[in-house]
Amino acid sequence: MKQLLVMTMAVAVLASCSKDEDPIIIVPPSTGSTLTLNGGSGTSSAVNSVYVDFSTDKQDSVKRNSWDLGFYCGSEFKIILNNTKGVTATAVNKTDINLVTAADVDLNILKIGQGLGSFSIIDDPRESSILNKTAIGEISATDANNKVYIINAKGITNNTPVPTDSTFKIKVLRKGTGYTLQYAKLSESTFKTLDINKSNDYNFQFISLFSGSLMNVEPTKLNWDISWTWSLYVTPPSQGSIPYGYSDLVIINTLAGVTAYERAYASPEIATEAYSKFNKDSVAKYTFSNNRWTIGSNWRVTAPSADSPDPVGIRKYRFYVVKDAVGNSYKLKFIAAGLAGDGGTRGKPQIAYELIK
Repeated sequence: MKQLLVMTMAVAVLASCSKDEDPIIIVPPSTGSTLTLNGGSGTSSAVNSVYVDFSTDKQDSVKRNSWDLGFYCGSEFKIILNNTKGVTATAVNKTDINLVTAADVDLNILKIGQGLGSFSIIDDPRESSILNKTAIGEISATDANNKVYIINAKGITNNTPVPTDSTFKIKVLRKGTGYTLQYAKLSESTFKTLDINKSNDYNFQFISLFSGSLMNVEPTKLNWDISWTWSLYVTPPSQGSIPYGYSDLVIINTLAGVTAYERAYASPEIATEAYSKFNKDSVAKYTFSNNRWTIGSNWRVTAPSADSPDPVGIRKYRFYVVKDAVGNSYKLKFIAAGLAGDGGTRGKPQIAYELIK
């Protein structure tokens, strides 16, 4: 009887071990780290945009000029231009792409940089969400309502001519739950097509007009919290509030539900102490914002300005609290950026962050 009982127990143990089930491993979020962001070459006009995920201590760098258009994967049918390159767009009063020629547009309209250009030819950076005012209108379910757009894919031109070999005409249609892009050089008489499917894992699907292909740009939407980049932005009021290229912009991934707020103090010393003591009870006292520019350019000064009394350098009296898409809250501060002798490298800022427990 004892031998039978032992054999029965052994069979039960073997059976339990042979189940074809992998254990669910839950990886806890990072408690914090210090990162030097890889902006690549270019110093203040660094060639890379850098995406940071606090919970995994991961950064992803991508060339800013690697893409031209982003196709929104959410419920709306919207397209963004590459503001980190300075892509511009204008509609023509035609809906047949084959009928559009260089005679339909004055390319000077598409110039941007050094005081040229308007907010109507870019995705308006004054908006809290990039989807609020896009240069390309929302794509209609009725094909005949979708206009042809002329795209300056060169990007920033300043006062030089918009190059014709970087000027495209496009028309976008809905295709089921996704998109069909018709595109050609402005001088071409025939167009190519590219179907773009939405993916719930991403904010956008990105394409290059030059290669006619999808490009890997942003990480999956739940795997980045902030991005650091050069981008079109807006000058301060004293300078006329016009489109302008800014370095060191920090963008919050609000489309995925990331939120943030800024804390400012009377001095760097007080801010350092507050940062050290900031905990869950502190977090609850303030309201998170879903404005993508909550950090923006506020964390540093690169040149003297009538709009700010602060000297050139990192504003050490400020830090930020960022809540990721799954509810982890991190306190974030900037350590060095190659400004005012802070020991950093221009285009490769150093950040520090800690999980608030």
